[in-house]
Amino acid sequence: MDIYLYNSLTNKIEKFVPLKENELKIYVCGPTVYNDPHIGNMRPVVFFDTLNRFFSYVGYDVKFVSNYTDVDDKIINKALQEGVDEKVISERYIARYKDCLDKLNVRRAYQNPRVTEYMDKIVSYIDGLVAKNNAYVVDNEVFFDVKSVKDYGCLSNTKLDELKAGARIESNDKKKCPFDFLLWKKTDVGVKWDTKWCLGRPGWHTECCVMIDSIFNGMIDIHGGGSDLKFPHHENEIAQAMAMHNNHIANYWLHNAMMNINGDKMSKSLGNVILAKDAIELYGADTLRLFLINAPYRSIINLTDKAIQDTKSILNKVDNCYKQLNLVLNMNDKYAYVKSKFMDKFLEYLSNDMNIANGVTYLLDIIKASNQSLRAKELDYDLLNEYFSTINDICSILGLHYSVKRFSKEEKTMYNEYIEAKSNKDFEKSDILRKQLIELNII
Repeated sequence: MDIYLYNSLTNKIEKFVPLKENELKIYVCGPTVYNDPHIGNMRPVVFFDTLNRFFSYVGYDVKFVSNYTDVDDKIINKALQEGVDEKVISERYIARYKDCLDKLNVRRAYQNPRVTEYMDKIVSYIDGLVAKNNAYVVDNEVFFDVKSVKDYGCLSNTKLDELKAGARIESNDKKKCPFDFLLWKKTDVGVKWDTKWCLGRPGWHTECCVMIDSIFNGMIDIHGGGSDLKFPHHENEIAQAMAMHNNHIANYWLHNAMMNINGDKMSKSLGNVILAKDAIELYGADTLRLFLINAPYRSIINLTDKAIQDTKSILNKVDNCYKQLNLVLNMNDKYAYVKSKFMDKFLEYLSNDMNIANGVTYLLDIIKASNQSLRAKELDYDLLNEYFSTINDICSILGLHYSVKRFSKEEKTMYNEYIEAKSNKDFEKSDILRKQLIELNII
């Protein structure tokens, strides 16, 4: 099937053509691990996980990589505050990040590289940029010369002479141009590596270039991340790749938009930052995940009580129908997974630049049709299996926690006893059995 994605590099929707047939190489910028992730950090996580699941479902062999930035000023400052080694900080927050991912049902990546594991290669890469005259050394620090590449600004669609110094650009009198960026910095504080330039550590923008080169050994299909990374981080990645390999790293660049809380940008100054672990506990993992993906990924989403309640309402409809289908098919020994024709429409929506919102609306249409079929005088088990398989496959692509429960002989007996007790108005027995059946996720 043809898949279309909005390419941030060209600012248009393009037909996806893989570098190699039926294979997908994707890299998504991961967290700097100095603190617990907040709810906004989870939007790219669950969106690109859904993209991964979709491509896998339609037959692609997906190699999905997302890194951990485990050396950074923020990590070092935290370590100094606590009087511990930087690794203690990074390991702590990697573990907490992974815990959030597991709860949100995010698939494990092909690799999760850490910057500290690639330091020799990062130094070698920077040395190569100097050798090519795309970087220069001043006072034993190394800077990238943005004027040395012809199309700097191609991703952010801004010309160099129009860029305003100051916006996420670190001022430094050593630079030839205000937009040159640090590749290797001199430091006396925190973890450092000895190089021919100085004792120091790398700047932020080189790590992903090196890890992509090392893991994929060439260009990749998709590079992704939040829209806040487009400039300067991703722009500077492309600049280095153009200098080193004369390419843009990836054929397709995908960026998800940010999120607001009750109409306001989430920020520490407003005191409205919600940690991901707290949101998962408060709303439920499936509710948070569905809320984060059930909107155009290139548009800002707004977290409100109503949005959460609307999401819970959707999940309740899915849950009720799912359990009823599972119950009817199991109790009648009719369950059989089928590759349902009803999936085609859902896949069409996702193939159109990941239109998940329309896909969720279609899921509710399938739920409605399933409920109507369940109320029929004579049950069409083939049709019910098609609906059930469709719901299973859609929920799997969306990353929701649904899986077929096959009833044991004892569980079937328990359910029949429950129905009999209800019929006999033995409410005490039926209440006990009902509680047990709910705990077993049967009803």
